[in-house]
Amino acid sequence: MHDMIAESPVASPPLAHRLLRHPIRLLAWLFFGLALSFAVVAGIKGDVFFFRLATEALIFGGLALSVDLLLGRTGLLPLGQALFFGFGAYVSALVLKQGLPSFWLAMAVVLVTTTLVGLVAGVIAIRAKGVYFALISFGLAQVVSKVVFNTRELGASDGIIGVPVPQISFGFFSVDAASPAGFFLLVLVFTAALYGLLAYLMKTPFGHQLAAIRANENRVPFLGVDPWRYKLAAFVLAANVAGLSGALYPMLRGFVSPELMFFQVSGNAIINVIVGGTGTLIGALYGSAILTLLKSVIGTFTAHHQIVIGVIFMISVIFFPRGLIGYVVAALERRNSRTEASS
Repeated sequence: MHDMIAESPVASPPLAHRLLRHPIRLLAWLFFGLALSFAVVAGIKGDVFFFRLATEALIFGGLALSVDLLLGRTGLLPLGQALFFGFGAYVSALVLKQGLPSFWLAMAVVLVTTTLVGLVAGVIAIRAKGVYFALISFGLAQVVSKVVFNTRELGASDGIIGVPVPQISFGFFSVDAASPAGFFLLVLVFTAALYGLLAYLMKTPFGHQLAAIRANENRVPFLGVDPWRYKLAAFVLAANVAGLSGALYPMLRGFVSPELMFFQVSGNAIINVIVGGTGTLIGALYGSAILTLLKSVIGTFTAHHQIVIGVIFMISVIFFPRGLIGYVVAALERRNSRTEASS
């Protein structure tokens, strides 16, 4: 009779060790963990200003995510992505003010309308490549912003003011958008959901096709894939992400203005992505948080904070082309390589 040898189960590595093997995942957990820690500290101090500032950083972080989806994952430079951000803000404001002050209704209407607008704009812009795509997206945003700027029914240059604060219900649980802490946590969960969805999609065949298009679009058709369809899908998805993020803006500030569609908003989103790390997704959120904080701090000393932001952007492009997160990820990957080689 043979003796039976019981093998002890192999212990799984600690959570920290597993996360170190996946630098992007580690940095994503770190970002949202720091955001929750900030909420606790700000809640204890009762600091409304920094709650509002952090909420705005997350909202514009959603816009930056949409830019990174196109720029970092698909290879398309969107100079007019603020079109969808501002469009979502206006649609949300109109639903809340003229219709029912319902969060879910506003978000549903924004999702449907930005999908339609994204399809129309995408069919126009996607046919162009390179700098021509960038210029067409810029032109579309300029045209729409000027139309809104000159439309009295939309408040013209003053925009829409007096947007009511919605009560956001989740079954037996509700959040008042007027509560700085409550609305910050809601926007944080929303941003985490957007990031999680995009990060998941980039691991699917859809994401791999976008990566192939970015690497060499001319060879993709030899794989039996129509790159135009995938670029259009990415464009519409980015429009939805930007529009839904913009829909949160009037809930935070109580107004919208045509300036939300101006090139400066698109330019700031691109800067957020490049400083944070193009193609990393989570870098867009880090970039938005860092630059929003810098604008606030620098703005207390001078009204010309854009000059400082411009200098930071140039330094980042010249000396840190991978962006902040890109270099951190590279450093963690080198560490993992040395650890595996020594073990």
